[in-house]
Amino acid sequence: MQRRTQRLLALACGLCAAPWLATADAPALRPGLSVLPDAGQPGVAPRTPARPMSFKAASWLTRAEREAQEQPERMLDALRLRPGQTVADVGAGVGYHAWRLAARVGPKGKVYATDVQPEMLALLRANTAARQVRNVVAVLATPESTGLPEASIDLVLLVDVYHEAPDPQAFLGQLHRALKPTGRLALVEFRAEDPEVPIRAEHKMTADQVIAELALGRFRLAERHEFLPWQHLLLFVPAR
Repeated sequence: MQRRTQRLLALACGLCAAPWLATADAPALRPGLSVLPDAGQPGVAPRTPARPMSFKAASWLTRAEREAQEQPERMLDALRLRPGQTVADVGAGVGYHAWRLAARVGPKGKVYATDVQPEMLALLRANTAARQVRNVVAVLATPESTGLPEASIDLVLLVDVYHEAPDPQAFLGQLHRALKPTGRLALVEFRAEDPEVPIRAEHKMTADQVIAELALGRFRLAERHEFLPWQHLLLFVPAR
């Protein structure tokens, strides 16, 4: 019964142009780009970055089922955020995690919410305004720049975003520069190890892939959590 439900969900997501379905208006992949971890790591598969979701599928980000499928509050609990911290929600979309982060860092804290699509940021601003959230700063990023200030971020959060970076190592370099020396980087990615996770293959990653690629980007794994139904939660610190 569970497998049938997941198959139906995957089909429904495809029919509604869900974010993990490549769309005609999504930016094209860089021709021939493949992410190759160290050759000395057997069993770690190379991959090609996925096409980002379009803002036209933004309603999928606030679907009612997401609470049960991704358990955002449990995920954020594991990050142990403190009032007054400065955090960044990179690839924030409509703000689904940004307004939750804002509540956790409090009025003296700050959330930078970045996205490469102005349309997403317009939806994010509307959502935070409706919730009277005043400590979220919307930032228009580009493939070449996160738009984040240097050495200023306590924690960077990427939820189902890293696998879409067109140049992962350049992207990691930007995040490295944005973090404080004591900062952390949290990646949430759908588990490629689990064929029952009803997400297109190019939008899933194994934990080994994430760890190998971030090691190349000068990040060291600090914590690994596997309590979420479909996703890894991996926390890294800069390796300086």
